[in-house]
Amino acid sequence: MPDQIRDFVEQNERPFLEELVQYLRIPSVSSVPGYREDVQRAAQFVADQLARIHLEHVEIVPAERHPLIYADWLHAPNKPTVLCYGHYDVQPPDPLDEWVSDPFEPEIRNDNIYARGAADNKGQMYIHLKAVETLWETAGTLPLNVKFLIEGEEEIGGASISRYLADHRQKLAADISLISDTAPYAASLPTLVTGLRGLVYAEVHAKGASHDLHSGIYGGAAPNPIFGLLELLSSMKGSNGEIAIPGMYDDVRAPSSEELHSWASLDQKALITHEMGADAVGETAYPVLHRLWARPSFDAHGIRGGFVGEGAKTVIPAQATAKCSFRLVPNQDPEKIVAAFRAFVTSNAPRGVQMDVRVLSAGRPWSVDVRSRAIQAARAALSQAFGREPALVRSGASIPIVVDIARTLGIPAVIMGFADPDDGLHAPNEKFNLRNYYTGITAVAMFLDLYSRTT
Repeated sequence: MPDQIRDFVEQNERPFLEELVQYLRIPSVSSVPGYREDVQRAAQFVADQLARIHLEHVEIVPAERHPLIYADWLHAPNKPTVLCYGHYDVQPPDPLDEWVSDPFEPEIRNDNIYARGAADNKGQMYIHLKAVETLWETAGTLPLNVKFLIEGEEEIGGASISRYLADHRQKLAADISLISDTAPYAASLPTLVTGLRGLVYAEVHAKGASHDLHSGIYGGAAPNPIFGLLELLSSMKGSNGEIAIPGMYDDVRAPSSEELHSWASLDQKALITHEMGADAVGETAYPVLHRLWARPSFDAHGIRGGFVGEGAKTVIPAQATAKCSFRLVPNQDPEKIVAAFRAFVTSNAPRGVQMDVRVLSAGRPWSVDVRSRAIQAARAALSQAFGREPALVRSGASIPIVVDIARTLGIPAVIMGFADPDDGLHAPNEKFNLRNYYTGITAVAMFLDLYSRTT
């Protein structure tokens, strides 16, 4: 079967590319009202392609702003069901003058296809469709059951799909979800994402006097909310990078031995030298990747208050605000972290300054068992398709849809991304490597075949 899959993809590279070009020409920008009809056209294009490759019950589902697309094929008794997720909406192309070619007229240069949405997420999403088609054409059927759920609001928050998941649990029931909306750790290195950090984003509001005061008259006696915030924030982390809030590390789950082995093999120089452009800091007791992927972090993002205009104004502000966030790792509960944060702020507020914590958002971390049958099948498929062992990585970022699917449907996710780190997602001159596109189709088809054999 692997040879048949590989041969079919190689023989059909041209039509697979032509279809992708046709898809990328549709300017499905979800955030700009003027593109509404184009977003609808993109939804129709996806629905038509799903029907063409033998999917059934194809629906364009009305949503708050842009429709969802559902389809399934459920004729493999006693075989697992895979829910394939993706999105067809894209970011605005601005600034247009920084594009070498028209963002909605795909152009191929140096084995890359340049267009808005090429990597995020049209090209990667389309890999799933072509993988299913490949299995149909090589075997005359599918080796397992598949469901597709594709949205048009991912780039504007994805509120509609969250509600749809909650309202259609039985319809969307599956054994795993399959998501391709990430990048490999390095170019041409097949990669599986095994964990995502959660996020708590908050504001700390500090209040001193009842109104702004003249520093010449009141300086030295009046409480200063800006200094109060600085004192509070600096007390939250030690010089070794450890967060000082009691209970912060109570529920942290250590990474698996397989993950640690994979992380040790990854080159960190590019991450530190080129991407970060600064020396690594943080918990010195842990390697850099461990700090990024398996340890919680706390960061301040900005402080607002007082006078920041041109010239001088000798004022002691009455109020100030700090924006800050925690990134959480597997097993940590956002509610417990918020409670510990509030308690710390209350206990450590400087004399004369009242502190109030306001939580703006909170999302859970996510992880998958790397020893599961699905992950083992994914590792084998990526190895066969790319000719090298895939890296097992976590992401320091948060992907809300992964957590939504996992918590609402109670299923794990297989996250295999094919966009190179330099593909410029959301930026001018976004691209997608065509080798990754074709090899991704091969890998996903092999994964579906291998996973079907695990029962």
